[in-house]
Amino acid sequence: MAALSIAKGVDKAGLARISEGLVIALAASLPWSTSATAILVVLWIITFVPIANWVDIRRELLTSAGGLPVFLVGLGLAGILWSDGTPYERWKGFDSFLKLLVIPLLFAQFGRSGRSERVFLAYLLSCVALLIATTAIKPISPLWNLLTRYEVGGVVFHNDVLVKNAATQSGEFVTCIFGLLFLMHEASVRRRWQLLLGLLVVVCAMLASIFYVSLGRTALVVIPVLLVLFAIKKLRGKSIVLVFVCAVLIGVGGWFSSPYLRERTTQIGTEIQTYVATNERTSSGERIEFWKKSAEFIREAPVFGHGTGSIRALFERAAAGRSGAAGVAADNPHNQTFAVAIQLGLLGAVVLWAMWIAHMLLFRGNGLAEWVGLVIVVQNVVGSLFNSHLFDFTQGWAYAIGVGVAGGMVLKNRRLEKSDKLG
Repeated sequence: MAALSIAKGVDKAGLARISEGLVIALAASLPWSTSATAILVVLWIITFVPIANWVDIRRELLTSAGGLPVFLVGLGLAGILWSDGTPYERWKGFDSFLKLLVIPLLFAQFGRSGRSERVFLAYLLSCVALLIATTAIKPISPLWNLLTRYEVGGVVFHNDVLVKNAATQSGEFVTCIFGLLFLMHEASVRRRWQLLLGLLVVVCAMLASIFYVSLGRTALVVIPVLLVLFAIKKLRGKSIVLVFVCAVLIGVGGWFSSPYLRERTTQIGTEIQTYVATNERTSSGERIEFWKKSAEFIREAPVFGHGTGSIRALFERAAAGRSGAAGVAADNPHNQTFAVAIQLGLLGAVVLWAMWIAHMLLFRGNGLAEWVGLVIVVQNVVGSLFNSHLFDFTQGWAYAIGVGVAGGMVLKNRRLEKSDKLG
């Protein structure tokens, strides 16, 4: 059957290369700029739609991995109908879902492309560039203070990192670290020792940045989970023992050598104790308060939720007349399941988890694309226990692009393998 396309009178091959190049640029922009990412998304859509193969897209939409993200977006659109939020709040709530629509489109595009690896490479090199820039500028205090300075209400603050925030940067580095672990394993098997040494240097540098410069505490939960997953997927026997011994030594070394790591970690217990005793506003205490209120909101409307864009109004109502952590009116419950269930009920939460599971199953193989895709999904799932990562800009787009490109590569390889067997 001929591929359906709306492109007429255009150089499809040239436009396809431009479209794929924009996805590569999009991946490179993620660690640095939200504005650049948004612009590149629009340009990618403009170049992709005229050459889209709608037969391929339809096929991906009929799979659980491609169809469930779209179904979740559809629920978000329907949720506008029963929301009590303002038109702006409803739109902002729905806008949080929209990035998931690109997943089946990327499945279709990179299910035929040979440039998937370049997307991963662009993201890695961009993160390495950010690491180098941070390492070079951090010791120059006047320049660092100038570049990280921001002002809120006339009060000057200084960020922990050059761009975005420590939680985002450490999450980006964790993704790269575990992608590189796969390549290190492959280099070890093939006895390519120089490559192994080079990759090890990058991994250690990123770990040092997390431990000493830009620690997002969610990374401390994600790293052990991914390490166990790596051991299950790639290692056997003595290799498992060796990797975990090295991990323990690195962890212990980081703990005793980094006051920053110790302070950020021990703050969790201190913040929770302060919250319990005094209801004072602390980062960890606010999260607990948000989760308690979120559970109550879900209990009030368990099946279909309060509607898309309702989160802010519900927290404002619950915070009215209260002080401390209980008086914070949040627009983010800091848990992805809660963020969906408050708006779309348990129905939405079930679809969310079904989507995550479908994506994990898509990446059950042993190749690079399967490993990268699995790292992205598992990192998102674990991180979303403490954050609403799918609704966050950088983390959400990293998930949509990473899953879409890796998934397209996996689907392409499976079709080629099937064709070879039939041939």
